[in-house]
Amino acid sequence: MAVRTTDWRKLPVTLTELCINTTLRCGQSFRWRKSAEDEWSCAIHGRILSLRQDPECLHYRAIFPTTSVPSPPPSTSPSATPSITPDKDDTLALVKHYFNLSTNLGQLYEQWASVDPNFKKRAPKFAGVRILRQDPWETLIGFICSSNNHISRISTMVSNLCLHYGPLIGHIDGVPYHDFPTPETLAKPEVEAHLSKLGFGYRAKYIYKTAVMVAEKGDGLDWLDGLCNPESPAFGKDFGEAGEWTETGREGYRKAHQELLALHGVGPKVADCVCLMGLGWSESVPVDTHVWQIAQRDYRFGKGKNSGLTAATYNAVANHFRRLWGKEAGWAHSVLFTADLKAFSERLVSKAEVKEEATKIKVEDDVAIAENTIKGRKATTKTIKRADKEEEHNVLEAEEKTVRRRSKRLKT
Repeated sequence: MAVRTTDWRKLPVTLTELCINTTLRCGQSFRWRKSAEDEWSCAIHGRILSLRQDPECLHYRAIFPTTSVPSPPPSTSPSATPSITPDKDDTLALVKHYFNLSTNLGQLYEQWASVDPNFKKRAPKFAGVRILRQDPWETLIGFICSSNNHISRISTMVSNLCLHYGPLIGHIDGVPYHDFPTPETLAKPEVEAHLSKLGFGYRAKYIYKTAVMVAEKGDGLDWLDGLCNPESPAFGKDFGEAGEWTETGREGYRKAHQELLALHGVGPKVADCVCLMGLGWSESVPVDTHVWQIAQRDYRFGKGKNSGLTAATYNAVANHFRRLWGKEAGWAHSVLFTADLKAFSERLVSKAEVKEEATKIKVEDDVAIAENTIKGRKATTKTIKRADKEEEHNVLEAEEKTVRRRSKRLKT
């Protein structure tokens, strides 16, 4: 297929403000893949966006299709990707918007560290973790796939969704890149059975039924956009900057969360993930079993009767973090969530290493104790031997005195 590729361009941004190797792998988005050494690529908004990073700059380029391209089978009525002419290249605006670059992350880290010793302890090795502003529809379906799942398998599912139902944008080194499918495409009757064959399990039904519900609204994507934080514009609108938090916005978050719960496969955690990463509600704090473990380990939750993750403890943890970290609580939560992921274990001292070090220290202590014990025993033995000799000498001396006395008596 014919494509147009832009030159590599650069955007000044330090690793303190954005680290793509962490942000793109920490369970927010599931479609980025390594297209080359230290290069990430994803089909997004009608283009393939590729990213590289050095300590001072984010480098980006875009590959655009020059003609509309239909989705591959099994979709019978595929959506098409519109042509984008050079004068409509909004890639820079998209990059700034997608990575929320209007927010000063360094200042936020300092703020969170000043009120939370645990954050201060864990965050330094995980600088540059930003909350993405993703497409709400993609975020919704991605997190329906996340139910009782891990990042690698979620990524495989989302990749299959795009491969079978999304419009083809282009190729990099022969690898196809498909954009995300529309609600109408996933609302077709054959989709549920096909997704089941692809290994989606019970999530196949949730994806299909949610797609039907959104598609039947007529203005489904507009409905989702309407749930966005108005101070954090949704994709498809102008790429804008976030404003200050307001009490009206707080009510908007509650409304968005409640409306999402009406969709199939959407519980409190999935709704909060969509609110935070797709709708721009930064106070949203998703609490899954992983975050519950963090709350138990580091924030003294789970004592007494409230030892499990229930609706009550879910709200208690989320509200505690909101009070602790403020209006961007969801951002701070994601830093600690990332710090605990196994995928980043090489950046931390692992439990095995801690155990090994503790064992080493114990062995060294045991050796020292043993050495001291041996030295003590040797010293004690010497003392005993010396005492024995002294006792033997005293006995002999006493016997000699007795003999001398007897001899003296005999002479007299």
